Amino acid sequence: MDFTIFFKEQQKLLKLTDTKKKRYLYNNIDFTHKAILLIGQRGVGKTTLMLQHLKQNYKNSSKALYISVDNPFFKTISLYEFATTFESVGGEILFIDEIHKYKDWEAHIKSIIDSTSLKLIISGSSMIQIHSKKADLSRRVMVYELANLSFREYIYFAEGLHLPSFSLEDIFNKHIECANIVLEKIKPLKYFKEYLEYGCYPFILKKDSSYYNQLIFVVNQILEVDMPYITNINFSQIDKIKKLIYLLATSVPLKPNISKLSSVTEISRPTLLEYIYYLEKGRLISVVNSKAKGYNVLSKPDKLYIYNTNLANAISKETNIGTLREIFFVNQIKSYFYNKPKLIDDNILLSNYGDFLIDGKYIVEIGGKNKSFKQVKDIANSFVVADDIEIGFGNKIPLWLFGFLY
Repeated sequence: MDFTIFFKEQQKLLKLTDTKKKRYLYNNIDFTHKAILLIGQRGVGKTTLMLQHLKQNYKNSSKALYISVDNPFFKTISLYEFATTFESVGGEILFIDEIHKYKDWEAHIKSIIDSTSLKLIISGSSMIQIHSKKADLSRRVMVYELANLSFREYIYFAEGLHLPSFSLEDIFNKHIECANIVLEKIKPLKYFKEYLEYGCYPFILKKDSSYYNQLIFVVNQILEVDMPYITNINFSQIDKIKKLIYLLATSVPLKPNISKLSSVTEISRPTLLEYIYYLEKGRLISVVNSKAKGYNVLSKPDKLYIYNTNLANAISKETNIGTLREIFFVNQIKSYFYNKPKLIDDNILLSNYGDFLIDGKYIVEIGGKNKSFKQVKDIANSFVVADDIEIGFGNKIPLWLFGFLY
């Protein structure tokens, strides 16, 4: 097998890859592990992260090779055979992009791990499941999820200003100190509305109509390409799913009436719940449940949000500011916990008092700068998270600060 064409293509990609600005996850990955899987929504920078690592560590080496199994070549050849042949000619590390597009990918990756000495760095859709009847990869592969840009990263990518991130505990317990660290360097409110409009993806430098066109393209690719590859969803259902997403984008944070949604979208109730599950895994929507929801992931969700504010603005200009605030908060909290897995996703839940219960400890009410403590008065560990303020006081925290979690 001649690998020349792959190395030529790799060199073209590496010339276009800038290693100066890296996503937050780069320095958190243990690259010594034999097999690493990067998952995440399209457009968040998984491919760039892989190429940055390749360029920085194996730039002119024939021991490292990047491939995308989206290439038609891989429709005609065994991925396992390709990998073993690469190892036989001196290959040591294989970067495999778009793995979810390769049929029976789990079995091939398992065989490569078990039968070769190759190191693997793989990327795929966030809808990928690591547990499989054919091949259990959960014990063999280290999985990392790459979120969309945080507000902190947006400032870094847009202005080149590197600011620190803060833990959830520090933001709740030392928010004035944290805010002052940022305020010494920059006026965050100047950039916050920009971030809500077009700051969630690394292609932020295109601050014109093409940015939203790219986001719609991302949505279509997830629905029309990735979802049919990974799930058993029939392509004929995609238009119905698009209608569902539009309804979510044009609603206030939706406490869904599943029967009504089922009727409007012409999707049966059980199928609708399945689609909602996949849309959340694909990072197009976010589900927030109450604590009483328990272990049933395919039960009726308590509240639905579009995944981030940029997608909400791209799909519809009708999203109100209150909704955008909640979407931002939910997105940043969920992203913070991506690589801190729990058996049950209870990092953010609906609260009987305020809007949300965070990490089982903190009750939060979201609002504008004049938001009062009326709804959370006299409740322990309760906070108002307010928009349009630079710095908080007492238990009132600026909303923008939650964009500094990662």
